[in-house]
Amino acid sequence: MPKDFPDHHDAELVLRLYELRRDPVMRDSRDAMFTKFMPKTYDDLKAVATNNANPLNAAYRQTTSYWEMVYGMAKHGILHTDFLMESAGEGLYLYAKALPWLDKLRADTNRPQLFQNYEWVVNNSAVAKASFARITAAVEKLRSAK
Repeated sequence: MPKDFPDHHDAELVLRLYELRRDPVMRDSRDAMFTKFMPKTYDDLKAVATNNANPLNAAYRQTTSYWEMVYGMAKHGILHTDFLMESAGEGLYLYAKALPWLDKLRADTNRPQLFQNYEWVVNNSAVAKASFARITAAVEKLRSAK
């Protein structure tokens, strides 16, 4: 059950999640996903998401699973959702980049759970929904510019 109000436990967890984002490998993975990963087609997304030989695959797996875990904490009431989303919208960029082809990727890989917690926060948090609208517009602008 989602929490009604944030408390000091939420603050402690959010700070710990921030520390984890600063890990050198995680930092490199986050950088790769935000500077080198911009799928324009389903095949672009699938190549990164499913091919272990793809140079971006490890970064994709690390960042998407990290944010899935973080957003799952909100979904399961461990963290207050809106409080979390005030400082954890970065993962929504990955969701916006994958969303146009997500249903097909889920079906082709037999992984219907892909991005399920991202989807949940966008559908259940006013803060996430507003951020996602801005992020989606920015991603689409970048996608069409490149």
